[in-house]
Amino acid sequence: MRPSRREPDELRAVSLERGVVKYAEGSCFVKFGDTHVLVTASLEERLPPWLKGQGRGWITAEYGMLPRATSERTRREASAGKQGGRTVEIQRLIGRSLRSVVDLPALGERQITIDCDVIQADGGTRTASITGAWVALSDCLAWMKARDMLRGDVLRDHIAAVSCGVYQNVAVLDLDYAEDSEAETDANFVMTGGGNLVEIQATAEKTPFSEDQFNALLALARKGVEKLVNLQKMAVM
Repeated sequence: MRPSRREPDELRAVSLERGVVKYAEGSCFVKFGDTHVLVTASLEERLPPWLKGQGRGWITAEYGMLPRATSERTRREASAGKQGGRTVEIQRLIGRSLRSVVDLPALGERQITIDCDVIQADGGTRTASITGAWVALSDCLAWMKARDMLRGDVLRDHIAAVSCGVYQNVAVLDLDYAEDSEAETDANFVMTGGGNLVEIQATAEKTPFSEDQFNALLALARKGVEKLVNLQKMAVM
């Protein structure tokens, strides 16, 4: 039995609330169970210097956890003077994931910055961030279209992400912290609405995992992402 008493292929309760930040061009408050992330999408009429003059836009992301997002207070990275390696890795993952489904030349020479602030963490903060970031990005692009700043479909597909793992020798979907901290294998899958893979992060935490176990995790991820994409579609209707 999972600590949450969910079935092996059962997601936590997921919600995607749009338009929660007054000033942002796009925003989403995403909840995967007790993991809560506030995501905003900000349009900027500028580009990184290395992209200027190339006739295409850019999607980038920043990620952070509030000091009391976990059971004990963690120091703000700004006060430490630098970002931790985990933070940098996650925000790069979010940016890569979103760029994979955006027609960057159609965006024009503009940048959209996605900010993902973890209000409360109970496992799966990166997967919740990516799933909510797609909603915020979609609203930002709709805001631009309404002002005749874009032509055509810039957003080519959905992007969602979910964690899977082997917990007590059973493949399970959408790990919370109780499972994540004890899992034999931990994996994150980023996939498009069409079912194509964007990125896989899989690690044997205790014992190496077999190909059959990996295939079981992938099958769970496909089922989970399909449900998340359906929730995204309902959110942006």
